[in-house]
Amino acid sequence: MSSNNIIYGINGPVVTIRKTKDFSMQEMVYVGENRLVGEVIGINDRLTTIQCYEITTGLKPGEPVFPTGSPMSVTLGPGVLANIFDGIERPLREIEKKSGPFIEKGINVPPLNEEKQWDVTVTVKAGDMLTQGAIYATCPETSLILHKCMVPPAVSGEVLSAVPSGQYRLNDTIVELKDAKGNVHKLTLCQKWPIRTARPFTKRIPIDRPLLTGQRVIDTFFPIAKGGAAAIPGGFGTGKTMTQHQLAKWCDADIIIYVGFGERGNEMTDVLEEFVKLIDPKSQKPLTERTVLIANTSNMPVAAREASIYTGITLAEYYRDMGYHVAILADSTSRWAEALREISGRLEEMPAEEGFPAYLPSRLSEFYERAGYMLNFNGTEGSVSIIGAVSPQGGDFSEPVTQNTKRFIRCFWALDKSLAYARHYPAINWISSYSEYTEDLRPWYDANVGADFLRLRGEFTGLLQEENKLMEIVKLIGTDVLPDDQKLVIEVSRLIRVGFLQQNAYHAQDTYVPIEKQKLMMDVILFFYHHAKELISAGIPISKIQETGLFEKIIKIKYDIPNDSLGMFEEYKKDIEATLNKITAAA
Repeated sequence: MSSNNIIYGINGPVVTIRKTKDFSMQEMVYVGENRLVGEVIGINDRLTTIQCYEITTGLKPGEPVFPTGSPMSVTLGPGVLANIFDGIERPLREIEKKSGPFIEKGINVPPLNEEKQWDVTVTVKAGDMLTQGAIYATCPETSLILHKCMVPPAVSGEVLSAVPSGQYRLNDTIVELKDAKGNVHKLTLCQKWPIRTARPFTKRIPIDRPLLTGQRVIDTFFPIAKGGAAAIPGGFGTGKTMTQHQLAKWCDADIIIYVGFGERGNEMTDVLEEFVKLIDPKSQKPLTERTVLIANTSNMPVAAREASIYTGITLAEYYRDMGYHVAILADSTSRWAEALREISGRLEEMPAEEGFPAYLPSRLSEFYERAGYMLNFNGTEGSVSIIGAVSPQGGDFSEPVTQNTKRFIRCFWALDKSLAYARHYPAINWISSYSEYTEDLRPWYDANVGADFLRLRGEFTGLLQEENKLMEIVKLIGTDVLPDDQKLVIEVSRLIRVGFLQQNAYHAQDTYVPIEKQKLMMDVILFFYHHAKELISAGIPISKIQETGLFEKIIKIKYDIPNDSLGMFEEYKKDIEATLNKITAAA
């Protein structure tokens, strides 16, 4: 070790070394006698700047810094699923066994269990030619997910030898591969990858199918595509975490990666404990068998909070390369941006709006643009869908994180405090939210749900927008002065809000609703609206229609018609028609 590789200055997580050329940008280093994990973030002719991913309390000038020669990377292999990591892929359960409830400084625990024996099926033999991304072995990582061991990117060649199928540990050599230059690569069950570099793929496939969630306001009104990016902004108590729980439980992604950073420790504990208890509705097995949790609470080092978002997206890309559809839930990117702001302040960089660094937009884009639907090198298709929660202070959507996030996402689910306080969940405001994926998904809806699906959706949104305008009048002069046709718009809009958009996460039939039922619910509500409109045009007052109790009956459809008994909708339509015909006959 060079005598120059000693600490010169310490400012929170930022450590500086004077006059050294032994380090390269984004190199992972070990700082001090305790060998704290750090990363080089700045080099000039006078100083090398390092950010520490561990608490620097007790660190002193003059202590050594050790280079590693490699960038900040994560280990990718079987054992990632069903695990809980911190922001730099340290396994928190294993750390707890060694150091108790608090993480010791410089503790060194392998990210994945290196002693566990995996049931490996080797799929290649000597003489086979393999290219990057080719699958050479598989093993059941959990009862739900088959792990596929792939040739690392930029590696290809002829198989010199391959072990027989059997039980092997993480670092056992499975295949020896000789490349065109004569170099021999020993392939194990795992590989490493730098977190700040996106994993390569063959090509990006145009988005053409939705990520179905079973939540009506999302699937019907503001859909997200597989491989898309969405944001859930909302103030405290508007249901961001609850909405993400529903998405984790019900969306049709194969793998869920939940990244929680910067939240309070007790809130993060509740989230982790809740995830452990969740049962996967598709398989009736624990949801954790296809979930990775990354936890970085508000009292953990801010630099690790900044890194955790890249750790999560790298894990997502790894499973995408296997041909899986992955959803990454980031909660919340505002706390991540605050970590950027704190580190930027320590580096004495020129602040931009509200103290955030000027490179906040580019960092957000680096994250969100790693979403996509890809064709992999092994011929499979996979996707990474990103859903990022944003926590603007006071629910102010004009603040920099929300505004810059909107530049890089195409789906915006704006949570509304007034809806949340009225117990309307999901509290997604149908006026200020939007999705730019709807037209991209039109061919899928036409082929799989029905050619009239988007027409029905258009009528729904039109009625809600009309109601929004009418409510401005109602606030001034009341509903009594409105003509009956406008009163009908308000009443049917209430049907849409309460009977369709509002959803009960704790009701067996309403917590998840298939897209086919969503369409039939729209069809029944509009069937009623058009018939009621004809009656009002014929001079029948709206009070006569209200006396029939049809409004309340239609609201209860979401509970009364089971998800597997969709034929009942025709009976409801016949009943609505018969009831309204009686009014006509009586008139």
